[in-house]
Order: sequence, then structure tokens, then C-alpha cells
Amino acid sequence: MTLWHGDVVGVDLPAMATGTLIESLGIEIVEVRDDALVGRMPVDRRTVQPAGVLHGGASVALAETLASWAGYLAVDRERFHVVGQEINANHIRPVSSGWVTATVTPANIGRRAHVWEIRIADEAGRLVCISRCTLAVIEQRSTYATPDQRG
Repeated sequence: MTLWHGDVVGVDLPAMATGTLIESLGIEIVEVRDDALVGRMPVDRRTVQPAGVLHGGASVALAETLASWAGYLAVDRERFHVVGQEINANHIRPVSSGWVTATVTPANIGRRAHVWEIRIADEAGRLVCISRCTLAVIEQRSTYATPDQRG
């Protein structure tokens, strides 16, 4: 059984990321599993802090992006929209280069709120950050759109 609502194969997440923070940070979706969504982000000049390691805020941006995409895919997008309501993160270890990969899984999917767990790992599979994000589910058609569709 899948978490996702409707046809997610036809949803063009990269097109909707164009012209957003998601694109600026180089965040990519790499896999849509039945039970999780996986994305990655480079650890480079866009995502490090002055000490040369992954910025905690970049990790949080990656976590909220993945949770939001997961929430978006899990609801009836013609009837509902999801928005971030709360996020927390525990930064476990520094990363200075390469890529980090985030896997988001549901902690709870409710009618009015979702809670998602996001685990971010380095290329060796070591935990870098663990985050939890709560999304509010709003009864309105989703406003996620490509740049030419945005108002």
C-alpha cells in the first residue's frame, strides 16, 4: 500500500522547484517509494556556513522541503494544500563536502495535520541530522505550481 494520493508519477516536482529556494540550494528528489520520499542536497558553497561545514539552516530547509513534498503527494491536491506549521532539528555530525540524502517517512497522517520524520545522512550513511516537521492540512486546492502558473 502506498502513502501517496492519486498518480504521483505524473507530478513534476522539479518543474515546481524552478525559481525557488529548492532550486537555489540544489535540492533534488531522487526516489518516490511507497512508504517514503528521498531527496538529496549538495554540500557546497550554497549550503555551508563560514566554518566550511553544512549549515544547520540548509539541513532544515532540506527537511522542510521533503516533508512538504511528502505532504503534498499524500493529500488530494484538488481539495487540500499543506503548509509548514512547526519544524525541529537535531544536528548530529558535520559534513564538509559531497551530498547529504534525506528520507522522509510519516510519523502520523491525520485529516488536519501531518507529522513527518526526516533523517539526513552523509554519503557514508551516517546520520547528520534528524528532524520532525508538522504540516497543517488546509481545505483549499493546492497552490503548488510551476513558475509560469504562479500568480
